[in-house]
Amino acid sequence: MMTNNHTVDSVTTINELENFSAQRDADGIVTVIIDQANRKMNVIGDGFTEAFLSTIADSFISDDAAKGLILTSGKETFVVGADIDQLAHIETAEQAFELVKNLKSSLRKLEISGKPVVAAITGTALGGGLELALACHYRIAIDSPKTKLGLPEVKLGLLPGGGGTQRLPRLIGIESALMLMNQGKELHPIAAKDIGLIDATASSRADMLKQAKDWIHGNPNAQQPWDKKGFKIPGGDSNHPNVVPIFSVAPAMTNQKSHGNYPAITHILSCVFEGCLVDIDTGLEIESRYFAACVLSTESKNMINTLWTQLNSIKKGQSRPHGMERSATKKVGILGAGMMGAGIAYVTAKAGIQVVLLDTEMANAEKGKVYSATILDKAISRQHSTEEKKKELLDRIKPTVSYDDLADCDLVIEAVFENREIKAKCTEQSEAMIANTAIYASNTSTLPITGLAKASKRPNQFIGLHFFSPVDKMPLVEIIMGEQTDNATLAKAFDYVMHIGKTPIVVNDSRGFYTSRVFGTYVTEGMAMLGEGVHPRSIEVAGMRTGMPMPPLALQDEVSLSLALHVSEQQQLDLAAEGKPVEVRPSYEILKTLVKEHNREGKKNGKGFYEYLDNGDKHLWPELMNLYPPKSEQPSQQDLIDRLMFIQANESAKCYGEKVVRSVADANIGSIFGWGFAPHHGGTLQFINATGLEAFIARSHELAAQYGERFAPAQILLEMADKGELFSDD
Repeated sequence: MMTNNHTVDSVTTINELENFSAQRDADGIVTVIIDQANRKMNVIGDGFTEAFLSTIADSFISDDAAKGLILTSGKETFVVGADIDQLAHIETAEQAFELVKNLKSSLRKLEISGKPVVAAITGTALGGGLELALACHYRIAIDSPKTKLGLPEVKLGLLPGGGGTQRLPRLIGIESALMLMNQGKELHPIAAKDIGLIDATASSRADMLKQAKDWIHGNPNAQQPWDKKGFKIPGGDSNHPNVVPIFSVAPAMTNQKSHGNYPAITHILSCVFEGCLVDIDTGLEIESRYFAACVLSTESKNMINTLWTQLNSIKKGQSRPHGMERSATKKVGILGAGMMGAGIAYVTAKAGIQVVLLDTEMANAEKGKVYSATILDKAISRQHSTEEKKKELLDRIKPTVSYDDLADCDLVIEAVFENREIKAKCTEQSEAMIANTAIYASNTSTLPITGLAKASKRPNQFIGLHFFSPVDKMPLVEIIMGEQTDNATLAKAFDYVMHIGKTPIVVNDSRGFYTSRVFGTYVTEGMAMLGEGVHPRSIEVAGMRTGMPMPPLALQDEVSLSLALHVSEQQQLDLAAEGKPVEVRPSYEILKTLVKEHNREGKKNGKGFYEYLDNGDKHLWPELMNLYPPKSEQPSQQDLIDRLMFIQANESAKCYGEKVVRSVADANIGSIFGWGFAPHHGGTLQFINATGLEAFIARSHELAAQYGERFAPAQILLEMADKGELFSDD
């Protein structure tokens, strides 16, 4: 008999609810299949708990004929987590408490049923999906590179609320559980099995179901370890001598990394510490209380608003032109096989698209292809890929020095040095070969697209695709519209970016676009502080306390001082040529001094604001104290933090007011994914919303009076305050 696209031997359908079905075989083994008809992937949302409890109660718990249960999915994934949208309606701690209490109650009934329950995990099980599996007595997952297992709630300012903070440490030990939850780490099946998160892996659905039935037959009276008399947590409970140091050190280590910006991490620590001193049922209640605290936190609201709601809007095509047919890019030409070009080639070929990787010398083009091979070799060593998949991907990349090979490309991406003349020549040579329907993109990070498009015979098909380094890891692509770029070109570019698994934001043309322009304010403000006599260590500490991934001086070293100087000088020349006022930032003289007088170009030559040692360590260059002596009176840390945050948020508001950035979602996601703007604030514009418009404006005026007009609030903020508005795409 065929049911839900898989075979079940001699089954009787005993229960069918919307999204759930239950069948019992001749041996009394019940298979409950979760298959939400209106979703691509199963999620725990409205009505899930009630339907789940009804299904297992009627078909398994209260049915004497049922001897065991297999919980599985009708989809390629298992359950990918909870529907975060439901949290938007929670206004009180009581509501949050009840939400997770009901789910945990149904899971608890399942695990104390006195009969064996197996989770047959067809694919990814994250968050609530994994918590569902943890409530089963045995867990089997199909071994596939696509399968991910983990509790990533902390990435949205939450903690696992379906029992994860209590079952996980009781299963794999406190230290391993804390690492998984506080990092939001996702594991592939083999790694999950190695630490005891799952019990077995399977090669196919049929193999998995056979293993599940065999285990049920061999364990008719299965119990969870924590429900057995005399149970002890692996490695010890919270008071065990081997565990006490973990809780002694963990808060300090956590604060060193999070700087108090992520209360969910502290709540997870407290939840595990307290819960692992009591019985499982009391522990589950403790978890519900801390979950409620997370849901109501400003940090969680910020992160959910941006990293869930707004991100999903972008992925659904909010910024894509309406009414345009979807297109599939089949072949991409990439000009320049340096680090950026090679990275773009890799992510494009990985998505199954043919690639022509063109450079001036064949050795360089071949080297660009080797970049992909190196990434794949690392993946193979970690069992995330295979030699066969490596060969398939590399076969899609053709190194060349001939523009003739671009003839059948439907997209060409130029990724050469930031020089107008070189880029113009690439445009002319490419357009001489490519089809009239092909589009042409520049990977420039600063040069206006409209100006670059002047070298094109068809500027309507010329667009910016700004990738971030390293391309294989950075999730964002900034799509830049030139003045003549048409919507058909934007739609094709948008579809390509989605095809390669990146997140697209769409911005209008301007100097520095959106991401480079706003990111620049962070590092230049750090340099301005240095020039004012602020101690360099204070600058860097303030940078870390903001929640940015790196402090400003260290980050400028990573980006390169010499490149920043080149961009600054090019900008001054461009503005002068256009007859516009030339604004020289305070950072310019500092860059000029370090690069031209002291040959300190940044990390790339081992010398910048920092000294880079052979063993990988680094420390601030001592001579900075002589070049820029710290003043006897130092500003407060809060002043430094506010300067670094407000300068970015205010510049973002200016971009929004000037229509450089087209939507609030694009601004917020672009800031977090593009340059790492402190995620707990939910993006630059959400930072303003959460601060409160009037409070932000007042503080901006204070900073402007003390540190310069660059902090004066953007005009759009004053206009919005008059109308009582906040940033929103609604």
